[in-house]
Amino acid sequence: MDNLTHSLIGALLGQMGLKRKTAMAMPTLIIAANIPDIDAACFFWLEGAEHLAFRRGITHGPLAMLVLPMLLWAAMLAWDGWKRKQTEDRPAVHRGWLLALAYIGTLSHPAMDWLNNYGVRLLEPFSSHWSYGDSIFIIDLWMWIALFAAVFVSRRRERNGRDGLRPAWIGFAAVSAYIAANGALTGWTEHRATQILAMRSGFTPELVVASPPPLFFWRRDIFVRGGMNGREYAGDMALDLTQSTEPVAVDGGILYPTMMDNQRVRALADDNAESRAFLFWSRMPTARLGADGNLTISDQRFSHPATAGRFTVVIKPNN
Repeated sequence: MDNLTHSLIGALLGQMGLKRKTAMAMPTLIIAANIPDIDAACFFWLEGAEHLAFRRGITHGPLAMLVLPMLLWAAMLAWDGWKRKQTEDRPAVHRGWLLALAYIGTLSHPAMDWLNNYGVRLLEPFSSHWSYGDSIFIIDLWMWIALFAAVFVSRRRERNGRDGLRPAWIGFAAVSAYIAANGALTGWTEHRATQILAMRSGFTPELVVASPPPLFFWRRDIFVRGGMNGREYAGDMALDLTQSTEPVAVDGGILYPTMMDNQRVRALADDNAESRAFLFWSRMPTARLGADGNLTISDQRFSHPATAGRFTVVIKPNN
C-alpha cells in the first residue's frame, strides 16, 4: 500500500489503545508501519524497471521483521535519552512495550502490502515466491477516508475529555470488513470468470487474476492466461457488478498470444538486465515486437494508460 495508508494504520493502532502503553508509542507505531519501505533507497542505484525486482523483498521478509523493529527500538531509545538530557521531566518510556509496538507496527506493513496485486515476497531471502491478495488497489481512497475519519474522531473525543477508543475500534472493524468483503468479491469473480470462459469458449485458464481498479472497488478487471494449441495466450476482461453478472469481452475478443513463448523474444529479454528484473517481478508478462525490431515487454495487470509507462520495458536489438 501507499505510505499514507501505512501511516494511518499505525496511527489507528495507537488510537485503539496502544499509545497508552508507553511514551513515544505513537511515533514508534507510525514509523514502524513504514520502515520496510527503506528499500525505496534502491532508486539511487538502480535504473529503469530494475527496482521492481528489488522492492518488496528482503526488507519485507522474516529476517527484516526480526531486525528492523529492534533497530527502530534502539533509535527511539537513543532519541529519548538525548531529549531527556535537555528535559528531565519527559514521560517514562516502557522499554518492553516500546519494543512490542515496534514489532506490531512493522508487521502491519507486509500484511497491508499483501492485499493488492503488486506482489510481496513474504519469505525473502528464504524464498523469492511472490504473494498476492488481489483485494485492494494499491492506493485506496475509501480506506484513506475510513482510516482518517476514525483517527480524527478518536483524537477529537480525547481533546474534549471523552474516551477515544470507541471510534478507533469502529474504524478498525469497518476497514477489516471492507478488506474481507473485497477479498470475497475477488475470489468469487475469479471463480465465475473461469466458469464463463469454459462455458463460452472451452478455454480453461491456468491463471485468473481479478484486480480492483482505482476508486471503483465494486468492479474487477479480469486477466487470464493459459495454453492452447501449443501456444500461451492471455486475455483481458471486465466485470461491473452494478450492470452485469458476467464478464464482457474487450474489443470483441478475449484471447491474444503473449509472445513470451517466442524464442526470439526470450533471447532478447534474457540478454537485457532491465528486462530480466522486470520478468522476475512480472506475474503476467506479455511482449510485442514492433516493426522497428524493438521489443516491448509489459504486464497485463498494469496495462492501463495511467500506469503502463511505469511497468513497461522497451528493448532495442542493438542494446
